[in-house]
Amino acid sequence: MPTLYYAVGACSLAPHIALEWIGNPYEAVRVQYGSKEILAVNPAGAVPTLREDDGWLLTQAGAILDYLVHKHPEARLAGGDSVRAKAEAHRWSAFLTSDVHAAFWPVFMPYRYTSDQSDAARRAVVEAGHKLVAKQFGILDRHLEGREHILGGGRSVIDAYSFPMIRWAIKLLPGGLDAYPNVQALHDSLAADPGVKKVLAREADG
Repeated sequence: MPTLYYAVGACSLAPHIALEWIGNPYEAVRVQYGSKEILAVNPAGAVPTLREDDGWLLTQAGAILDYLVHKHPEARLAGGDSVRAKAEAHRWSAFLTSDVHAAFWPVFMPYRYTSDQSDAARRAVVEAGHKLVAKQFGILDRHLEGREHILGGGRSVIDAYSFPMIRWAIKLLPGGLDAYPNVQALHDSLAADPGVKKVLAREADG
């Protein structure tokens, strides 16, 4: 069965949820960034990393989610089967990877974005990051108006991909999701899902 290497609080939560939704046996291994355990399977020392029975390894959350969609079509997590539906899935996966996730980096690691090591400089970087995140969540919130899911074909891996980032926003954005009621509704729906609850409980227990 496949093995998912994950870290608590990371975007590896997304494929962890997808594997739970698929319902087939899998192993979830908790690791620390840069630990010997993860470096042994992923030289980048990062999560998520998926290892198949034959030793084949796949990294990057978006790629893993796309792989799981195609490996398990019976789970119906693609968000639609038409050419345009597939394009929309790629669109929103790229949005979450390149726009939303990237917007959080100045918040997570402000020292990477300034040569000025003063507290004031770092606070300025974090504030700039908050503005970047807010812009992207505004786009997502407008898209979700009148929708239960990000994609038109129902629950998908893209919903799972958004979930860890939505959780980051609740924790890190001033005001949380107060300005994004549609994103809040998606969060609440996902948080109430039995599979998501199971994964969150597992990650909390370590």
